[in-house]
Amino acid sequence: MTDSTKRQQQARVLRDFRKVHRITGALLFVFFFVISITGLLLGWKKHTGGMILAKTHTGTSTNLKDWLPVDSLTANAFRAVRDSLGADVSLTLDRIDMRPDKGTVKFLFVEKYLGVQLDGATGQLLHLETRRADFIENLHDGTILDRVFGVDSGVLKVIYSTVMGVALLIFTITGFWLWYGPKRMKQEKPAVLAKPSGPRPGRPVRSA
Repeated sequence: MTDSTKRQQQARVLRDFRKVHRITGALLFVFFFVISITGLLLGWKKHTGGMILAKTHTGTSTNLKDWLPVDSLTANAFRAVRDSLGADVSLTLDRIDMRPDKGTVKFLFVEKYLGVQLDGATGQLLHLETRRADFIENLHDGTILDRVFGVDSGVLKVIYSTVMGVALLIFTITGFWLWYGPKRMKQEKPAVLAKPSGPRPGRPVRSA
């Protein structure tokens, strides 16, 4: 393979990579933007003064023997939300997060990303919140698609994560090659032959 053919092939690869890089960026620009912003917010969630993630309040006892039964605490959590938002509000419990070191139990609901913090020993309401961090996390990993379309299997999240993961990998590889490819071609460029230092052919040499 001649140097000229090799350089033509390298230039063709660069053009193809540039095209893939441009198309990937154009088609998935919005998703890349959302992932970057939500990732930044999630990294800062504990340092926003409670704007994104509310602090965990402290209960009266860290001894689990002093705590109320889980069913009593759950009933108190439902009651606390309905007392605040109305008795007719529909609630679906998502998960329970127990914090023995804080003496606190967190009840997280599906609707409106509601969260309730109760004193584990007394069952008293410590804090009622909107879990903004959970909403941002759902945007970041694609879970929001399953919630919007009512898919319980999580298949849309898997598809979204796969597409974005592969796209980011392609974006990274093509971006690197668009930077490295021209440098490599420049390094492999054949050196220009040096011009002869003697007199030009066909011209007589004058004697002194």
